[in-house]
Order: sequence, then structure tokens, then C-alpha cells
Amino acid sequence: MKTDKIILDACCGGRMMWFNKTNPDVVYMDIREEEFVACDGRKVKIHPDLIADFRRMPFDDESFKLVVFDPPHFNQLGEKSYTAQKYGRLFPSWETDLKAGFDECMRVLEPFGIMIFKWNEGQIPVNKLLDIFGYTPLFGHRSGKASKTHWMCFMKRQPIISVESIKQHTMF
Repeated sequence: MKTDKIILDACCGGRMMWFNKTNPDVVYMDIREEEFVACDGRKVKIHPDLIADFRRMPFDDESFKLVVFDPPHFNQLGEKSYTAQKYGRLFPSWETDLKAGFDECMRVLEPFGIMIFKWNEGQIPVNKLLDIFGYTPLFGHRSGKASKTHWMCFMKRQPIISVESIKQHTMF
């Protein structure tokens, strides 16, 4: 799928992090669409531009300059809990799901594109995710009351091909 937009929010949820929740440069994508009244009485609206799964995005390779990846962070939540309803929850296959999502975000980024990744390590440590992803962020920042939320910046780099690698794959 081609798009004329330059930014993808791969798990937009209620678009809570956005100053402009209708930014015309952004494709807001999520796996669900719903509205409900939360336990604190606030109405939560999840209305993505596109309903799709971050593990299998319908976009062409190298479609975006910027990707925001803020997946659900918790693998131990009740299905009907407030946190699960508002932010979503991870499936039991969360490790392979998040790796597939990270790889998809990188796939749809153009060369030297930027991905902003947000993670709260209340249940799963950020180091475990970085091991799963196999990438090192350029930089990051901790935030939140207990400094458990991490904001990280990744850049899609072209693979560096060494002379030794070329020799291994040629008939010389």
C-alpha cells in the first residue's frame, strides 16, 4: 500500500501522546477500534485511520520518514482491566510479536529514517526488549514517576557490507 503521509503511528490507541491528534502528515494505525467509558468516568476513543496489525503492516517498504512505535507494555493484565482497555495488552506470544513489530517498523522506514520507541518496563525490562530487537538505540530518556518509561530513538541504517562478506558470496 502506498501513502502520501510521511509519519506512521503503528499503535496509536487514543493518540494520547500527540499534540495534534489529527496531524495530516500521520497515518494513525491500531489493531482495534472502539469507544468506552473508563472506570474514572472519562470517555476513551480509539479511532485509527487504519485498522491493521503492527506485525504485518500493509505498507510498501521504505514508506515513512518517521515511525512511532508505542505497543502495549504489559503481559500480565486482566482482559477487562482499565490498563488493558485503555492501552491494550500483549498476547502470550509477546516476544515474537514485538520483534515482528520492530522489524516491520524498520521495514517501512526509508533509509536513515527515524523510529521513536516508547516502553514502560513495569513488567518487562527494556534490556530484554533490546536483546530481542537486536538493535541499539541512538539515544533515549527515562520519564514517569518511577522513571520506568523509556523513550528511545532508532535510525534505520543501511547494512554495511564488508569486503570479506562480498568475497564469501562471490565465485572469486
